[in-house]
Amino acid sequence: MNHFEKDMQNKRNDAIDSGVGFGVSFGFFALIFIIATVIKIVGS
Repeated sequence: MNHFEKDMQNKRNDAIDSGVGFGVSFGFFALIFIIATVIKIVGS
């Protein structure tokens, strides 16, 4: 067992961090999709 496992700096659950990362990336791509759809509607 290495010393990093004994002295953990971050004791939070990794599932929370991965969920937040998924939400942020999903929101980013959804925003790009919405902007592209608005541009397509306005341009037609």
